[in-house]
Amino acid sequence: MGIVEPLGDPAKHFWLTRSVARAMGLSLSEAMSEGRLSAAGYADLVTRCRTCLRVTECEAWLGQARGPQGDAPDCCMHKALLEALAARH
Repeated sequence: MGIVEPLGDPAKHFWLTRSVARAMGLSLSEAMSEGRLSAAGYADLVTRCRTCLRVTECEAWLGQARGPQGDAPDCCMHKALLEALAARH
């Protein structure tokens, strides 16, 4: 049986997920209202983010982001999904 890692703080990972999207110029709330992202899909993004071990890299990327970045950070497990959502806007 493998080691089970505890999930990260829900509030912190909610804001990390939202902040990465915002730094890309993507509004997850707008994606939901347009039907491009479900409420369950949004919740899954945050829950999966809570399993991430690369939070320090994410925070560093966010700290350096100036204006819409277009692409998600390479360290983000949601890179492909966030970029697809941004491209469909």
